[in-house]
Amino acid sequence: MSTNDTYLAVFLGSKTSPRMQAWMALPEAERRVKEQEGIAAWKAWAEKHHAAVSVMGGPLGKTKRITARGVADVSNEMGAFAVVRAESHAAAAKLFENHPHFTIFPGESVEVMPILPIPAG
Repeated sequence: MSTNDTYLAVFLGSKTSPRMQAWMALPEAERRVKEQEGIAAWKAWAEKHHAAVSVMGGPLGKTKRITARGVADVSNEMGAFAVVRAESHAAAAKLFENHPHFTIFPGESVEVMPILPIPAG
């Protein structure tokens, strides 16, 4: 693999999406069962792809946006992240096909992008 074989995966999902609304409408006991199923499936995914996972990452908490005007609390759709290594962008994306983030949990998608080298200056 080259120095451009590292990819950031961002797990996305809206707190107001129909999928999340349906998830939150489940009876608590049923939701807990699905959560345990999802956690087990996520761990199985990580085990299956352990050779490709550079940083397991994890869930993301509340967001602060820092600009020239200061710091503000904001909301976005990012829910978790991971860093993987793969031979190509397509191969990195393929790692996340049928991921429990959206097959069990109410997440909507995973976006995968290359981590580019810092330009020499």
